[in-house]
Amino acid sequence: MQIGRKFGLAATSGVMLFTSISPGSPSAGERLMPTLGNGGYDVQSYAVAYDYYPGKSQMPASADIVAQAEHSLSSFTLDAVARQVKSVTVNGLPAGFNLDNKKEKLAVTPRIPLLQGLPFRVRISFVADRSLEPRSPVFPEQDKFDHWTDWAGGFELMGQPNRSHLFFPMNDVPSDKARVSFRVSVPKGYQAVANGTLRSERTKAGRTTYEFGTRDPIPTHVAQLAVGHLTEIKGKGPHGLPLRSFVDSSKAKAAGPRVALVPEQLKWVEQAIGAPYPFETYGVLGVGGVTGYALESATLSMFNADYLAQPGTDGVGTMIHELIHQYFGNAVSVKTWDDMWLSEGHAAYYTGLYHDSKGQTKLADFMRDAWQFDSEERPKYGPPGRVTDLNGVLFGTNPGGAVTLYALRQKLGVPTFQKIEKTFFERFRNKAASTQDYIDVVNEVSGQDLASFVNSWIYGAKTPPFPG
Repeated sequence: MQIGRKFGLAATSGVMLFTSISPGSPSAGERLMPTLGNGGYDVQSYAVAYDYYPGKSQMPASADIVAQAEHSLSSFTLDAVARQVKSVTVNGLPAGFNLDNKKEKLAVTPRIPLLQGLPFRVRISFVADRSLEPRSPVFPEQDKFDHWTDWAGGFELMGQPNRSHLFFPMNDVPSDKARVSFRVSVPKGYQAVANGTLRSERTKAGRTTYEFGTRDPIPTHVAQLAVGHLTEIKGKGPHGLPLRSFVDSSKAKAAGPRVALVPEQLKWVEQAIGAPYPFETYGVLGVGGVTGYALESATLSMFNADYLAQPGTDGVGTMIHELIHQYFGNAVSVKTWDDMWLSEGHAAYYTGLYHDSKGQTKLADFMRDAWQFDSEERPKYGPPGRVTDLNGVLFGTNPGGAVTLYALRQKLGVPTFQKIEKTFFERFRNKAASTQDYIDVVNEVSGQDLASFVNSWIYGAKTPPFPG
């Protein structure tokens, strides 16, 4: 029997079945970013390695990817931008490949087709270049941010929403979560830190290699690596949770009081959501080069070091915002970018609740400001569940999403709303959730059909009247 390029064999319960073989799609079908993502496989893990040399933008690098074929694949693509791809192997065999930086795709043709349901391993040897930041094909306005963000003595990453594939080849969509590890070689006097926990540290010939990795799957847009002159600040959180923060060494002493707030903030968030912190560790990262934003990097929220070094507690709501994202956005990721309000809306809502609990701003006043912003800006950005301007993904989903949650709280009462939140989080932890998934939980817990109510807030052309 001849097995050609079109058909292959797959084993199911001891029976050999014919299965068609075809290329994986070069798109995940995102409405807002149609060229982003890839089809045909599900990534399980990334293991990324860099050699960092101060003063040089190019870094020898590799990425080891473990994935599972969702249908039998003759070829597949990854989102990627790199200075050079040197080699690609699939299951240990050399594979054909083509890097197209204009389309931001790396096409791979394995020597042997990949069969549906079976895992496969990809190893990519490449040259990463921190000076290589082409304009996003779908979101050129995003160029206001540096994604390879260099700062005095090092760099960090800012991939949200669709630029993480500048760092290494990946399936760059939030629904395809995976465990991530970084192994980074740096010269003496430099520190590397990344998502998760430190797995190993080895020094040889004047260079130290750090390896960090996550226990749980995370979305690609919150992968983080920082290199520089950093000081580690350790601590303990609720239930003995290990805390490790890293701050620019020149600001570490001044940042101490704000870093010391993290245990109390964790305790408050756990009580507000009704669920333990979802990852194996937490901390904050304070670096230079970050202007006008903070990022909910998984297990290691990133801030400008100057923000962490400020005296007093004014403005610490931003720390709560990024901490809430560890629950909503990271542990429970969004299924598509149209669902981003589930991430940003939750972060904004609980920030308002925190301010209220500290006697700073009443929740109703905080939400009225959010409602006012959404009412004025919805014609520009579109509704939070279906933005018409890509800037709305980052800037328009916060207020509209927050006031949607507040409207539910006002309609159903605090106990029912809190049960909805806890149920939604626990059901979709380590998964990706859609707006419909949230509505289903609302209906189940409340015992009512509130689909039209939620839809009016999330998809309506105009913001509904202020709740209450």
